[in-house]
Amino acid sequence: MKKKLITFVLMCTLLIVGCGKLSSDDVVGKITDKVNKAKSYYIEGEMDIINNEDVYSYDVNVSYKDDDYYRVSLTNKSNNHEQIILKNDDGVYVLTPSLNKSFKFQSEWPYNNSQVYLLQSLINDIEQDDEYKFENKDDTYIISTKVNYPNNNNLKSQKIYLNDDLEFSEVHVLDKSGTPQIKMKFNKIDMSPSFDKKHFDTEENLQSSITEEEVETTSSIDNTIYPMYLPNETYLESEDTIKKDDGERLILTFAGENPFMIVEETVSVSDEFEEIPTIGEPEILTDTVAAISNNSISWISNGIEYYVSSDTLESKELVDIAKSLTVSALEK
Repeated sequence: MKKKLITFVLMCTLLIVGCGKLSSDDVVGKITDKVNKAKSYYIEGEMDIINNEDVYSYDVNVSYKDDDYYRVSLTNKSNNHEQIILKNDDGVYVLTPSLNKSFKFQSEWPYNNSQVYLLQSLINDIEQDDEYKFENKDDTYIISTKVNYPNNNNLKSQKIYLNDDLEFSEVHVLDKSGTPQIKMKFNKIDMSPSFDKKHFDTEENLQSSITEEEVETTSSIDNTIYPMYLPNETYLESEDTIKKDDGERLILTFAGENPFMIVEETVSVSDEFEEIPTIGEPEILTDTVAAISNNSISWISNGIEYYVSSDTLESKELVDIAKSLTVSALEK
């Protein structure tokens, strides 16, 4: 009798100890099943983009509805500048409500690279990595995977943090030294919200987006912004200013072994809704969403539109040049 009692106590102890700990297969299986079965979800969170010593912080709202509808609102905390990445039946758009403009892409977004704020993308990164790592630490499950950022060689891996209830809490995207370059914090995740089609409509989003942003527009470029990064054996060859009806355009030409061109141009608010066909893929670039193609990158920041292009440089190096064109870059 005493022996049976000891055996019973040992079995109960093992069950109690084992109950609180899930294996990697258990955790991955449960979160994969949960995301794949979701007909919709809604996320509120905060994201930090780290560029050397500069940190660009965003409020992020994500809406997903089955049949491939996505709406991602990104609001820069420093200036309240909002942009909306939208995928609906008509295609992929980046909306800039403050300028009354919509940029339309022929794009496979969001399936062409990792997306730190989309649950399907995080699940896909786990499934694509046969060597992902798993640990349980202080009531937190941590899954480490490789990432796919084709335009940024510096981003190598990510850590996905899940709480005890297997809810996503944070994601850190790391460089080769293990230093976070992107941080996403999930403040709210609703796995069963209700959306109608208007929620993902292009014009509806432009009209209903209310922004308190003070739009900075100018008719002249008072300070030329020069890149702090240049490819090897490359130098500034010429600098030309062209007057436009509503502003001006500055063209910087760089020559040498790796030639490229930078155009800096004033932008204005459209009186009526304007849809602009755009080449490339939408991607977050420090303080804004850029359009990145094989030989060019374009974006709008602080009332200036930037365009960087080259016939010889790859998109990865164009991104490095673009990221060095920040407010802390060299000015004349």
